[in-house]
Amino acid sequence: MDDLKLPYWAAGVALVLAATLMVRDAYVASVINLIAVAALTAVSLRFVMLMGELNFATAAFVGIGAYTTGAAVTILQWPFLIAILAGGLMAGLVAVAFGYVTLRTKGPYFLLIGFAFTEAVRILYSKSTTLGGTSGMVGIFPPVALDAWMPTVIVGTSCALIFALYVLERSDFGKILTAIRDNENVARTVGLNILLVKIACFAAASVAAGVAGSLHAFANNVISPGDFSFLVAAFALAYVKVGGEDNIVGPLVGSVLLVVLGSYALGLGGDEHIFYGAAITLAVLLLPNGITGLLSGRRKPSAAKGH
Repeated sequence: MDDLKLPYWAAGVALVLAATLMVRDAYVASVINLIAVAALTAVSLRFVMLMGELNFATAAFVGIGAYTTGAAVTILQWPFLIAILAGGLMAGLVAVAFGYVTLRTKGPYFLLIGFAFTEAVRILYSKSTTLGGTSGMVGIFPPVALDAWMPTVIVGTSCALIFALYVLERSDFGKILTAIRDNENVARTVGLNILLVKIACFAAASVAAGVAGSLHAFANNVISPGDFSFLVAAFALAYVKVGGEDNIVGPLVGSVLLVVLGSYALGLGGDEHIFYGAAITLAVLLLPNGITGLLSGRRKPSAAKGH
C-alpha cells in the first residue's frame, strides 16, 4: 500500500475517469461528486497530520474556497477555471497568515484554534450581505458545455491534487514533516526552520481544501454558511480513521465507504445520524488501523501520533 507507483496511479485514475464518462443518472453523479470532494478534503486533512497536528480549520478553508469561487462566478463573472484557481489560491494565502500566527502552538491548542477559526469564518459568511448572508449564494453554475461532464471534471481535478499531495509526501519534504512529527526538537537542531516548514505544509493542504470547496460549489450550484461548519473536518477525520491513516489510500477508501453509506442512510429519516455514527464508531473500535491496515496486515505507528 505504501509503495504506490505512477503506473498504478495512472491506471486507477483512468479507470475511474472512464467510469464517470458513462454516468448519466443524476443521483449517481451527485454521489460521485460527493465522494471526490470528500476524498480531497480528507487527504488535505491527513497531509497536515503528517507533521503531527490535527487541522480542524480544514472546514474553514473548504468554505473559503467555495465562497471565493462563488463570488468569482456570481459577482465578478470570472471564467470557470479561473474561479477554481482563485478558490485554491485564496485558501492558501489565508492559510499562510493563519499558520504564521497559530502554528507556534501544538496539539489540542492548535486543534481548538482551528475549531474557533472555522466557526468565526462561518459566522462571517452569515453576516455578509454581499455573500448572501444566512441564505447563502446561488447560481454557481459551470459552463454549459461542461455541465454533463462535471463528475469527470470534479473527479479528475481531485485526483490531480491528491496525487500532488502524494508526491509531496513521498519527497524529501514529506520526510521532513515526519521528522518534525517524531521529534521537533531534534529536527530543529539540524538547522530546519520548523515554523516555515509547517506553514508550507499547512498552505499546501489548504490549497487542496480550497479547491475541494470550489468543486463543492460547482457541484451543488448553491452554498450556505451551514455547509462549512466544523462537521466538515469531523467527517474528513472519520474518512481518514475508517480508511486508515498510514497511507494516502486510506482516506480514499474511507471516503467511498462512508459517503455511500451516508447516502444510503438518508433513506432512514431521523435515524440516519445514529446509523452513520454507529458505523463510524464500530469501524474505529474494531479496525484501529483502518480498512487499509486490515488489508495490509500491518501494525505500525499512525501518521499522526497522539490523535
